[in-house]
Amino acid sequence: MFSRVVPLGLAAVASLLTMGAVVAQNQEPIQPIVPPQQVNLGQVELGKKLFFDPRLSKSGFISCNSCHNLSMGGTDNIRTSIGDKWQQGPINAPTVLNSSLNLAQFWDGRAADLKAQAGGPIANPGEMAFSHTLAIGILESIPAYTREFKQVFGKDKIDIDQVTQAIAEFEKTLVTPNSRFDQWLLGKKDALSANELAGYQLFKSSGCVACHNGPAVGGNSFQKMGVVAPYKASSPAEGRSAVTGKDADRFNFKVPTLRNVEMTYPYFHDGAADTLTQAVDVMGRLQLGKTFTKDENAKIVAFLKTLTGEQPSFMLPILPPSSDATPRPNPFK
Repeated sequence: MFSRVVPLGLAAVASLLTMGAVVAQNQEPIQPIVPPQQVNLGQVELGKKLFFDPRLSKSGFISCNSCHNLSMGGTDNIRTSIGDKWQQGPINAPTVLNSSLNLAQFWDGRAADLKAQAGGPIANPGEMAFSHTLAIGILESIPAYTREFKQVFGKDKIDIDQVTQAIAEFEKTLVTPNSRFDQWLLGKKDALSANELAGYQLFKSSGCVACHNGPAVGGNSFQKMGVVAPYKASSPAEGRSAVTGKDADRFNFKVPTLRNVEMTYPYFHDGAADTLTQAVDVMGRLQLGKTFTKDENAKIVAFLKTLTGEQPSFMLPILPPSSDATPRPNPFK
């Protein structure tokens, strides 16, 4: 059974943790990203295949990577994603990068963790539009998958719990450490320009760090969109209230991570802000009651671009071929 749990970059982790102690002394509201200390290699490799495999969708055309493109910052760079039969999604696809650092998954936090999230899109009629039962049937019809699942999990039957566990374990590796800002936090004082550092000071003094803090620079709380003035959303999503049933949670959304934010446009839950300049302006006015000058806005944007870290790099998985018994894709049906 190939389910070995291995340390991932122990030397790098140890170095980051040691340097992180220095950061803690400085009491910065943002901390460096630390790679996961342990991963299950068998599950990671299997989860990587499943992440890229469109056969988990009804059309045989949509994969996890369709909406969370790992070549594009872990998102799709459109306002709302394209689902089965070209349906327009109701909400902007959040990045999958550093998603393991979130307190919960989805904008409304309805999934407690990556494993709970992974099964949602497969069975969502507006996304991959399949069912868990049919998806398992597809996997069981592919001999190489049946062998790999048994090797990794030690069971004769594939189930959705194994599928979501493998995808989650792969997604756990999708962190982006060593941004220029992280280098600055860890002591490399020339990693930021004077303009970028001024932007960070503005980011702190203006109150942005009240919500955008921690290693992910967000992702660790739910906040109302439109604190000082109402936000007129182009999306019907009502946020956290859809989960809790409480009217007080209406229009409360998970604060997005700002890691790699220059790559994850457009912004907000409805994707209404096309540029970082626009996003900073709206957030300043509606959340902080502050109108940034053009120069202040440019400095904050310059700082935000220093949060782009090292992108995940790996060999693309070669997906196992379908058998004669595997249903063929029919995206036009």
